[in-house]
Amino acid sequence: MQKTINCAMFRKMVLVGAKMLENNRAKVDALNVFPVPDGDTGTNMSLTIQSAVKELSTAASNSFPEVCDHVSKGALRGARGNSGVILSQIFRGICSVLHDSKPDVDTKTFAKALEAGTKVAYNAVSIPKEGTILTVVRMMSEYAVKNAGKYKDFETFLPAVIEEGDRALAMTPELLPVLKKAGVVDSGGVGLMTIMRGFLSALKGDEIVSEVQTEAAGAASAADADFGDNSDIINMDLGEIQFAYCTEFFIINLKKSTTLADIDKLRESLMGIGDSVICIGDLEMVKVHVHTNSPGVALTYALELGELDRPKIENMLEQNRALKAKREAEKKEQGMLSICAGEGISEIFKDLFVDRVIEGGQTMNPSASDIATAVQKINADNVFVFPNNKNIVLAAEQAKALVENRTIHVIPTKNVPQGFAAALAFSPDAPVEENKANMIHAIDNVKAGQVTHAVRTTNVNGFSIHEGDIIGLDDKKILAKGQAVDETVMKLLDKLKDDSHEVITLYYGEGVDESEASALAEKVQEAFPDCDVDFHYGGQPVYYYLLSLE
Repeated sequence: MQKTINCAMFRKMVLVGAKMLENNRAKVDALNVFPVPDGDTGTNMSLTIQSAVKELSTAASNSFPEVCDHVSKGALRGARGNSGVILSQIFRGICSVLHDSKPDVDTKTFAKALEAGTKVAYNAVSIPKEGTILTVVRMMSEYAVKNAGKYKDFETFLPAVIEEGDRALAMTPELLPVLKKAGVVDSGGVGLMTIMRGFLSALKGDEIVSEVQTEAAGAASAADADFGDNSDIINMDLGEIQFAYCTEFFIINLKKSTTLADIDKLRESLMGIGDSVICIGDLEMVKVHVHTNSPGVALTYALELGELDRPKIENMLEQNRALKAKREAEKKEQGMLSICAGEGISEIFKDLFVDRVIEGGQTMNPSASDIATAVQKINADNVFVFPNNKNIVLAAEQAKALVENRTIHVIPTKNVPQGFAAALAFSPDAPVEENKANMIHAIDNVKAGQVTHAVRTTNVNGFSIHEGDIIGLDDKKILAKGQAVDETVMKLLDKLKDDSHEVITLYYGEGVDESEASALAEKVQEAFPDCDVDFHYGGQPVYYYLLSLE
């Protein structure tokens, strides 16, 4: 019986958990509450844990401090959507306990780790909502802490914890009425339980272990690729650079006496003279990257294993002196970043002087790292971020911890029309707080709707929905349904419009012709003669039309 787990086993559990979720990603996506083609919880959670796996592959040893640092960092950097952000925080809490644990972890310590994961995850959400992934992890951790002493080995402890998690998952429809109406359990909770089952599979040595991509398997393809340029590193605000020389090279024609252990030893030696170490490959070819003050020493270490190929040494100090001088001269006080999908929508934001637009929306949520990277590339002290989707707001908030020399101000826009209103309210001459207040006030004056099609049959919001029905929604619920797009748009406008609205704008998506949009705009103008009606090309996926009422 396995009374303890070591770091090598924990590493294996993370890898298999990630693989198990990836195998079941589509099933988790299909549990979306609303029957629209945007069920992406499984995708967001999978991409989040895959980022942790990718980061984990660079860990040089199977020690808890190093492995936990890599898992925690990788999960945060790859966090996508609310579910992904919460998952990253669960792992962050788990890793905070295991990081300082003994080499062999017992059930009591693992229970404490789950408890820490729950606490960190709850703290990441401003208003925690029960009936979600949070409830599932909380009930599991409470059970684990209470009963860890009863289960002396992981073969009986982990199945009991999973059973409690399944019980919590089954309760989610009772805690969250919208789930009960839709006839589904919480998709984030399903994603978490899928990972937990992966943990158990790793522990028991089930067949899925052989399907996990190992570090060696990933290294071969990485070694085949060219280095590319160093622009991402150079363009970052690096602050004080501890190691001046970015040193890169391949090792080829390795000596017959060289072993895989020698490659591991090279990695450890490089970590002793610098940071940002990458040392991956096999006995055919090794790829090396290191930031160091002793590039000659790095090259000398490598020559012990084989021949050098394509060496490149760049002085990051000099590059950044020139870059920082230029950027400092051009820096402005305030900038804007918008997240949206659709060529037309993107162009409208650019016309409104938004500095940068990154792709994201119902079918693709950018990660906290994606948002932070985009913010970092805007040369302004303060950056207003428009998520334009309620499922991206939390990731935008998490991005605040990943930026340097910038202040992120998240304007909680839940849809594209609110994003347009916020951008229009911006004045480069106004103080930051005044702009922020004006933007938040502006989004309160916008009502928005979306028209799409149902991807499954269900009963929700008082509607009996059949697959293929055209449905109209606001940010909270389904308000209209019909058999035709135009019919549903008109029904939705009837629900959304009140006497205060003077302007109605239609943004037509991919698959809708301009002539169709023009004809529909005329119908809307006829039905609402007291309003100015306009239409624009949005090119957005998923939704035939986005509607804006102001």
